[in-house]
Amino acid sequence: MNWNDVGLILTAAKHGETSMIIHALTQKNGRCAGLVRGGAGRRMRGVLQQGNEVDLTWRGRLVDQLGTFTVEARKSHASNLFDDPLALAASSSALALLDIALPEREPHPALYDASLYLLNSMEKNIDIWPSLFVKWELGLLGEIGYGLDLSSCAATGTTEDLVYVSPKTGKAVCRFAGRPYHDRLLHLPAFLQPDPMNLSLSAAAQKTDILVGLALTGYFIEKAVLEHRPNVHLAARERFLSILKKSFSDVA
Repeated sequence: MNWNDVGLILTAAKHGETSMIIHALTQKNGRCAGLVRGGAGRRMRGVLQQGNEVDLTWRGRLVDQLGTFTVEARKSHASNLFDDPLALAASSSALALLDIALPEREPHPALYDASLYLLNSMEKNIDIWPSLFVKWELGLLGEIGYGLDLSSCAATGTTEDLVYVSPKTGKAVCRFAGRPYHDRLLHLPAFLQPDPMNLSLSAAAQKTDILVGLALTGYFIEKAVLEHRPNVHLAARERFLSILKKSFSDVA
């Protein structure tokens, strides 16, 4: 059997002398693995870079076997981000999360489209993509069944002054209801609130909000993914956070 699809390269590892095994997030077939014969050669090495958008043909005798990929270049996101260490680290983090969090061969077309949008935003607009990254991580959590409910207060039902998130339920909590439990709740940044006011924030406050948002999504990513896979380490995400914090402090 065989199928054709478009995909993003998540990982590529050498197999034998001349081949590579790749993982790709495809638009219609989800996260899939396959052998690329000759993938270690000079011509294919550039095509199989993490983050590149490619055309894929998968062939295999059985649907659950490894199978082989024929790969053709579509767009090189990796080379477009090469001169921007922060965006490159962010893309590596996003692609690593996709490879770690998604089950194999389960379609997630909306997440595929959102991932492409995120990569394109990194290439075009440095001012907005960090907040998009936080929203992308929220979308990833929703796709794997750990979506947060930030629409109204879990205690009062109000949609105003939502500043906390319950670490147990993933639901928003308003300032009044959450004040007695301030130290035990996660913080909700302004740009994720139902009526965001981040456009009126100072540049420093917006940077703080980005870090608060990443702390929020990071907590639930660890809860959703790492509790079930304790040997997995989110090294790429930690590198991204380190570079992001340094970049914020350098321009403060």
